[in-house]
Amino acid sequence: MGRFDHRATSPRRGPADLLRWRVVDAIAGRNRKDPGGFVTPRRDPDRALVAGSAAQMTWIGHATFLVTLGGARLLTDPVLAPRLGPVRRHAAPGLAVSELPPIDVVLVSHNHHDHLDPWTIRRLGPAPLYVTPLGNGSVLRRSGAGEVVELDWWESTRRGDLEITLVPARHWSMRTPFDRNEALWGGFVVRGPEGTAYHSGDTAHFDGFAEIGRRCGPIDWAMLPIGAYEPRWFMEPQHMCPEEAVEAAHALGAREVIAMHWGTFKLTDEPLGEPPERARAAWRARGADDDRLWILDVGETRKLG
Repeated sequence: MGRFDHRATSPRRGPADLLRWRVVDAIAGRNRKDPGGFVTPRRDPDRALVAGSAAQMTWIGHATFLVTLGGARLLTDPVLAPRLGPVRRHAAPGLAVSELPPIDVVLVSHNHHDHLDPWTIRRLGPAPLYVTPLGNGSVLRRSGAGEVVELDWWESTRRGDLEITLVPARHWSMRTPFDRNEALWGGFVVRGPEGTAYHSGDTAHFDGFAEIGRRCGPIDWAMLPIGAYEPRWFMEPQHMCPEEAVEAAHALGAREVIAMHWGTFKLTDEPLGEPPERARAAWRARGADDDRLWILDVGETRKLG
């Protein structure tokens, strides 16, 4: 049994489910087909904001953001490698490793390969503080991290003016076939002088969003995943669909919501460009202000305040 099986997503998906999805359903023609042709939009970052100390957020791609709060620069789930094994990038990073300013804090939400990337960690080096859930420190240190703080759910650490709290997520962990749920997973709430940011990591929809909002709110900027959701019978216990991400945003009581986990890697069956369309439709169906939902281009920078 894994150390954190009792906290893992349920119902559990295993090798038989993967075989059904990737082989049986594929042969039977039950899986959705991506028509192709979608190009993930991108723009140049605001170099002055990125280099400065003012509060800002830049989407680098997938679950990777550069966030500046309290004069400190944070990277979330940094994955800047050209590819992840056989999976290629559909959008180059909005900032290459060589273009990053000095990083103060790196947040790693869990050990799946599209969130914990040794190629990137080696290039970031030992200087930042690495914050991660329990059990992930050894992988980070082997990849070149220096100071690592491992947290359990609801535990916090500080760096300068920032308070960083690990919060629950409905997910699971595995880096090899032999370590399923041996390390914890979660999201991060970062409280700074300018406001509070929340990065969910990977998560399915669950009632924990309301608790996070109650215990850690008010949340000003919530980074939530809207992609990697089909087929639902396989993905529902581990990844939200866009409509569920909108529900999560309202449960959190977030002021602004930033979409992530789409447009970079083709991990599941839905068309690459579908998640933003469905997220916008669900957002408008709730009667929410369009300006509060940020569907950023890769590389796009927004001021926070």
